[in-house]
Amino acid sequence: MIDNALSPAISKSLVSKGYDSIHVREVNLATSSDEMIFQYAYEHSRTIVSADTDFGFLLSKRNSHKPSVILFRKGIEVNPSKQIELLLKNLPKIKQQIEEGYLIIFEPKKIRLRKLPIFE
Repeated sequence: MIDNALSPAISKSLVSKGYDSIHVREVNLATSSDEMIFQYAYEHSRTIVSADTDFGFLLSKRNSHKPSVILFRKGIEVNPSKQIELLLKNLPKIKQQIEEGYLIIFEPKKIRLRKLPIFE
């Protein structure tokens, strides 16, 4: 599930490559709170993809293994082409972590992985 902070083009590119992706606008959540987006993602077994660091904070308040969250940081958060490239290149490599419940942070030179829940 692509957050409103990111371009709908990301979701379209993922779909064109065979991934089950939606943008929050497609399910009328564009103006919804982050908590509502979390709830939708949890109920529909979706991973949240965003550049909004509030999702990391919200994860720290939840005692749950789901939903996984992918965050773009440090310059990547403003470049849809780079975001698409990183996702397509790395999704096969992080599939297991996404399924298990992780916070995944994409930075220009590395990917950080943190198992959920963040605070047990």
